[in-house]
Amino acid sequence: MRLGVLDIGSNTVHLAVVDAAPGARPVQAAGDRTVVRVMQYLRPDGSISPDGVAALLAAVESATALAAASHVDEMLPMATSALREATNGPEILAAISALVGTQVQVLSGVDEARLTFLAARRWHGWAAGRLLVLDIGGGSLEIAAGLDEEPELAVSVPLGAGRMTREHLTSDPTDPEQVEGLRAHVRETLASAVVAFDALPAPDHVVVTSKTFRSLARLAGQKVDVVGPDERWRMRRGQLSDWVPRLARIDAEGRTALPGITPERTFQIVAGAVVAEEALRAFGVDEVEVCPWALREGAILRRIDRI
Repeated sequence: MRLGVLDIGSNTVHLAVVDAAPGARPVQAAGDRTVVRVMQYLRPDGSISPDGVAALLAAVESATALAAASHVDEMLPMATSALREATNGPEILAAISALVGTQVQVLSGVDEARLTFLAARRWHGWAAGRLLVLDIGGGSLEIAAGLDEEPELAVSVPLGAGRMTREHLTSDPTDPEQVEGLRAHVRETLASAVVAFDALPAPDHVVVTSKTFRSLARLAGQKVDVVGPDERWRMRRGQLSDWVPRLARIDAEGRTALPGITPERTFQIVAGAVVAEEALRAFGVDEVEVCPWALREGAILRRIDRI
């Protein structure tokens, strides 16, 4: 079966065309990725502006054309926090569904956390033991923990890198006082989640996913030698902490010269780094491993399981 997984997120519209079969690793056959940064189009009433809607629909149209050219058997379109929370989200979702030809699944934050956890579990295997998985998106931070493929606890908090940049970091380069204000906000927002996860047994392995964490690991972490073509990265919290003030002192344009910081991430990487550092501190994590699989792979795996 050739699947087209269309992930309509807060930062990008990403299509992954994969060949999938029960018992086999999904193999990507094609892909399309358009940076939209929906957060920049949010209006005071919580709606996405007409320009933002046009950008979203253009990205979806491009992805749909590639899916058709790739002879996809089934499309799995899904939307996350940006459209889930927009006041005009239902109208936009209806327009996207018409373009794609099937209903867009609107994932809750908990759904996102569960699918990402499934992907991390399959990637790292049972030998990894009890997992704690963190995923920073554009609009939210997902956290999940457990021993099996279904997490024992999964939560989503509104601490995405794009959202935090828009709400807390308005200067370029970033004002140190704004960074400290964001730190306080992250700690306060995470407090109840930390209490809930503290009631679970301690994790054997802490895994992070998403473009934000991958970018930070390429900047502040180290590559791990493994068998196979996939890159594997580890990052210590101390390494990340060293980079946060340095990132804040560099303007957005200058950050693109740094390893791992792409132009579409440069505006929100400081907020992402602060959220990452404070989350690791809150959960008492000293080192993490970056998992190459995340939400899209989780959706693919869930669909394969149902074949």
